[in-house]
Amino acid sequence: MSKQSIYGLTFDQLTEWLTSHGQKRFRADQVWNWLYKKRVANFSEMNNVNSETIDLLEEHFVLHTLEEDIRQESKDGTIKFLFKMADGNLIETVLMRFHYGLSVCVTTQVGCNIGCSFCASGLLRKNRDLTSAEIVEQIMNVQKHLDAQGKDERVSHIVVMGIGEPLDNFTNLMDFLYVVNDDKGLNIGARHITVSTSGLAHKIYEFADTDIQVNLAVSLHAPNNELRTSIMKINKAFPIEKLMKSIEYYLEKKNRRITYEYIMLRDVNDHKEEAVELAKLLHNHRHLAYVNLIPYNTVDEHIDYQRSESTSIQAFYETLKERGINCGVRWENGADIDAACGQLRSKQINKKKAI
Repeated sequence: MSKQSIYGLTFDQLTEWLTSHGQKRFRADQVWNWLYKKRVANFSEMNNVNSETIDLLEEHFVLHTLEEDIRQESKDGTIKFLFKMADGNLIETVLMRFHYGLSVCVTTQVGCNIGCSFCASGLLRKNRDLTSAEIVEQIMNVQKHLDAQGKDERVSHIVVMGIGEPLDNFTNLMDFLYVVNDDKGLNIGARHITVSTSGLAHKIYEFADTDIQVNLAVSLHAPNNELRTSIMKINKAFPIEKLMKSIEYYLEKKNRRITYEYIMLRDVNDHKEEAVELAKLLHNHRHLAYVNLIPYNTVDEHIDYQRSESTSIQAFYETLKERGINCGVRWENGADIDAACGQLRSKQINKKKAI
């Protein structure tokens, strides 16, 4: 019998599992506390849990399925982890330091099928979805790294923006969100969690109907179908009209601000014309819109794309502001350590192939 990671269970699922195996309900509170508050390395460390429950947990579950393969640390405090999973696949997780706290960017799929033409994550096609446990373990491994430093630091924010399309792994994503948001555990506030999507309109409807109040970010990157399709093939399936209709539904249900991610590509999508068009696209719900202008991180495999000139980024920003669109420029973290998402993983896989 193969054992599953216990981190894949939400609190309710853990409670149901324990009670169905003859344990008292309060055991779930004890185990949950040891997992997420005290962050034990072994079930045997749960010293107020009876031996019968410990034996049961050890028989059916494991605590560790991710192994740190590489850790890169940047001068700005960013740390990129390359984790090896039980099946040998590699995934990236990134810890970033900001004035408001410590944010972790997690991966949800092994590889990516969205196929954005500028992105390092899509260089390697999707192999499989991550389980909810494998997503949770990324947070736990980073938190345990922080614990080991002895500085009493904790992960305060999460962005689900790593390799893969989160909404394409919907069930596991939701279980992950319930685990990390649970106030009896890591207690990372919903408003401190952001899920990013490339624009799967049908899943945005489904996400809008959930009961969790996390933030939503949409990777837009272009204000019209022709341009967006040329750099994001997902736009063929979900053109801007369908995408915006799903966004309107989300806003009606949640009444929460949406962040629109916009990669700044030199002489591709960074002209004033695109800024004006983008402002028109977002005009009707501009009070719930924020545009995140992102200077492009160059990738060796995508030499056709370069970062926009700083003057172009500034002009784009000013054009949006003049038209009442709230926006900002996000400069990258970890520029000296394979900053682009998926870049470290791609390099390591290609290096191993060459051996």
